[in-house]
Amino acid sequence: MSDLAGVIPPATTPFNAAGDIDFSAATEQIGWLIANGAHGVAVGGSTGEGQTLEAEEFRDLVQSSTEAAAGRVPVVAGIITDSTREAVRRGRMVADLQTAALQVTPVHYLFRPSDEAMVEHFRALAGETGQKIIIYNVVPWTYLSPALLLRIMDEVPDVIGVKQSAGDLKLFADLMADVKPGKRIFSAVDALMYPSYALGAHGSIAAILSAAPRPSVDLWEAVKAGDHVKALDLHLKLLRLWNALMPHDNLPASTKYAQSVQGCPSGLPRQPMTMPDASHQGRIREALKGLGLAG
Repeated sequence: MSDLAGVIPPATTPFNAAGDIDFSAATEQIGWLIANGAHGVAVGGSTGEGQTLEAEEFRDLVQSSTEAAAGRVPVVAGIITDSTREAVRRGRMVADLQTAALQVTPVHYLFRPSDEAMVEHFRALAGETGQKIIIYNVVPWTYLSPALLLRIMDEVPDVIGVKQSAGDLKLFADLMADVKPGKRIFSAVDALMYPSYALGAHGSIAAILSAAPRPSVDLWEAVKAGDHVKALDLHLKLLRLWNALMPHDNLPASTKYAQSVQGCPSGLPRQPMTMPDASHQGRIREALKGLGLAG
């Protein structure tokens, strides 16, 4: 956990045409992210199409990723399920793989548990898996307020932090204002990494990092060094890439295309999702050119 900070790209999951995970490509991608300066990697999250993974696939993906990382950087395992029971089961499945933490969403189906039930969900996860937990605050109809997130971290010590995913930087600022020492807040506000870092974010876990890992690391380092001229320049270039990625309904597929342009094996999205069309690919490539990542 002491190393869990900085730029932590959420890897995409390479699928082949039959919809199976290409573990060779997945392993190569982990190496590519680390070679581009990543301070950690996350697998099985929404960028990694974790909601489509069967439990055994999830276990195998986390295992191949930890083996590929080989202790060079921490690995975060994403769990996206619809019940406490299944989240606990998956957490136990990877308990022997030396992951730094589990990144866990609230339930993502239509109905929202009460605040009390949400606290108990994360209490059970921590208690029954024996692992550190990062709350992945992303589900629109189960979105947790800063007050509830802070309460969960207070009441469940092994909930070590939050991945705050929303376009509203005010909610991020509220969370940063009151978070207690020792807890970690990671930004997933892809378009606003620069102000997130300026507000004191302990790091980031967001799709834009996987689409352009080296400039994302450069942005983090520029803010840490107080070089705000460089940081603003990188922010604007990354914002243009984010705007190019986002019009597609399937962000993982757009991210995969951006990775493939840079020579990273990223495979296909899992059906029924598809890759961006030619027009959208052109916009992504142009944005990558602005970052010096495409010819």
